[in-house]
Amino acid sequence: MNPESLTIQDDPDIKRMMAGSTLRKVKSRSWKKQRHFRLLEDGLTIWYKSKWAGKGHSTFSVTEVEAVREGHQSEILLSTAEEFPADLCFTLVFHGRQGNLDLVAESSEEAQAWIQGVRKLIHKAQTMDEQERLDQWVRDWFQKADKNKDGKMNFKEVKKLLKMMNVEMNEDHAYHLFKMADKSQSDSLEIEQFVHFYKILTQRDEVWKVFQDYSGDGEKLMLEELENFLRTEQQEEEQSAQHAKQLIDSYEPSETVKKQGAMSLEGFQMYLCSQDGSIFNPELLELHHDMSQPLSHYFISSSHNTYLLEDQLRGQSSLEAYIQALKRGCRCVEVDCWDGGDGEPVVYHGHTLTSKILFKDVISTIKEYGFRASDFPIIVSLENHCGLEQQTLMAQHLTQILGDLLQTSTLDGQVPQQLPSPQELRGKILLKAKKIGGLEKCVDETLTDEVSDEEEMVNGDEESPSAEEPQAEKKNKKSKLSRELSDLVVYCKSVHFHGFEHSLSHAKCYEMSSFSESKAKKLSKETGTEFVQYNTRQLSRTYPSGLRTDSSNYNPQDMWNVGCQIVALNFQTAGLEMDLNDGLFKQNGGCGYVLKPDFMRDGSSQFSPEKPEERPSYKPQRLSIQVISGQQLPKVNQKEGSIVDPLVRVEIYGVPQDQAKEETSHINNNGFNPVWNKSLNFVIHTPELALVRFVVEDYDKASRNDFIGQFTLPFTCVQPGYRHIHLLSKDGMPIPPSSLFVNISISDYN
Repeated sequence: MNPESLTIQDDPDIKRMMAGSTLRKVKSRSWKKQRHFRLLEDGLTIWYKSKWAGKGHSTFSVTEVEAVREGHQSEILLSTAEEFPADLCFTLVFHGRQGNLDLVAESSEEAQAWIQGVRKLIHKAQTMDEQERLDQWVRDWFQKADKNKDGKMNFKEVKKLLKMMNVEMNEDHAYHLFKMADKSQSDSLEIEQFVHFYKILTQRDEVWKVFQDYSGDGEKLMLEELENFLRTEQQEEEQSAQHAKQLIDSYEPSETVKKQGAMSLEGFQMYLCSQDGSIFNPELLELHHDMSQPLSHYFISSSHNTYLLEDQLRGQSSLEAYIQALKRGCRCVEVDCWDGGDGEPVVYHGHTLTSKILFKDVISTIKEYGFRASDFPIIVSLENHCGLEQQTLMAQHLTQILGDLLQTSTLDGQVPQQLPSPQELRGKILLKAKKIGGLEKCVDETLTDEVSDEEEMVNGDEESPSAEEPQAEKKNKKSKLSRELSDLVVYCKSVHFHGFEHSLSHAKCYEMSSFSESKAKKLSKETGTEFVQYNTRQLSRTYPSGLRTDSSNYNPQDMWNVGCQIVALNFQTAGLEMDLNDGLFKQNGGCGYVLKPDFMRDGSSQFSPEKPEERPSYKPQRLSIQVISGQQLPKVNQKEGSIVDPLVRVEIYGVPQDQAKEETSHINNNGFNPVWNKSLNFVIHTPELALVRFVVEDYDKASRNDFIGQFTLPFTCVQPGYRHIHLLSKDGMPIPPSSLFVNISISDYN
């Protein structure tokens, strides 16, 4: 074990976790069962089972846990608060879309040991470097396969383990390496010997070849040789000398080689696998956009039906769904409000069997979790179906719970000519809803024109859901709007869209409309340029068709192509569309705001996504990707003996002319170190809007290929040269150490 893991295993909280505890797992007010939990010897895996079940048990890794909440900090533990005191309760929150684990300890000391222990382990897992992480990954596998727990493995067991790890290889070669690693000549490997065996097994020829091309003596890269590599291959013109020094300092493991100002093959491989060697330019991951432009000049990460964890017909409405969206950097959340039975407004998907949550709890959750991932403004999109009385109560909740966070007046007291910037609204929450009159003067109490999204659908949108509203409610549509609620709306007044011409002569910058996906697509195809111009001045929100009752998503790219800022997606549904959203918003510090390209911020822009070549600054790019190899791809099918047949597909999303896909052939039975060496070529007409998605699939000639992993990023964030792509799961979570090794070149297309 490395020294750090020795110190952490001496920690009293960790010792207590390793000794094991009986904790009560709570799923609902009626489902509360005792389970035996303990931390395994690897210091990373938590194992638990029912006291009575025979062999059945479950495990999860600390790396899957994002945070530990203390006390009654989940809906389930709040609902059982009378039964279990807060000092016994804690919640493990997982990354991605995996549900929480609510636990109750038998004493407050026991609860504290688990709360503090898991937090220490999360911190340790987060601070490991690439090499430690890989070693830990190999150790985890060893622990899994060491069935009799004697800490040793003979060659037969090692072969079985390699198969579990997706490694298909020549037996003689493997045996030769096994003997080399078996220093004690006991015909078995202990855990650290296995880690060493795995290292020599995974030495990568394709990295060695690149290293040889630049190394004079074949042993190391001297400073100027590394500089030459950075200039020639990685296309780093400026400061390559300074960068070469930094890379040696950061990644060279051997002090002797470091003192010579050089880099060994091992250091070179570590650099290529690190963030510096990643396909995503690390500088662009930081906050770097100009945040002082009007809100309408940014793409804004936005969620639809934020309250749902599943589908729209019988899914569960949950505060956790808001927490998950906000921690993914979402900046516009939707709140669907209806009159509650006991006078308190509730949030749910109207006229369906989805469960209900209280409006005031949603607002408290937004306040608590809203600014953890980003401090730029949040827009609360209110879908208001309440009567006057409960609307007034909603206004009270908003002002009392949010206080100064809620922006209830213009910033300078003047009527705005353009929207304020994300910078000016830092830490503020804006309400998007209907408003009586404008900011200029307040008029009569009744509404004449404003309609909500759902009404717009009833007003003849062909995507109107079959669960239409009851007649009585339709008649009552022109109902009164509470003055108190109306007064809280400043920069996001919901209005009906009357066409681009009308908005050019009449619209105010603080008025915004919502478009169903079909309406938005129709407008972008027929009047793309006008839509781009409109979106320089005003915000527009697009939302999925009411027919998508399974909470599926539309492709957001079509909406971004015409500059729509608030492209609302079902964050609860993993897949291509959310990959694109995550990919676009990964840049700029993951703050949920991305500055649109300059030709989408100019009110007189003539840009049309249908005719990109007519843009004055038209400069198409050629993108060439050599897909070299893959590393440690995860198994799709857990059946013993099944090994993947991987292929790589590169997909481009952007203006219609840029949409393209190219793929490699598949490699039989090798998820461990497949080599493709295949070049895929693309021409990109509007680089500023393009996204590049790498998908790895398990080829199946009889049925649909299975998804293995993906990575999506903006074309403008791609680093050329030899790069690794660290793959993500379907849920958008890292799956280390799975990666692709590619060589990328970008040039002007003439």
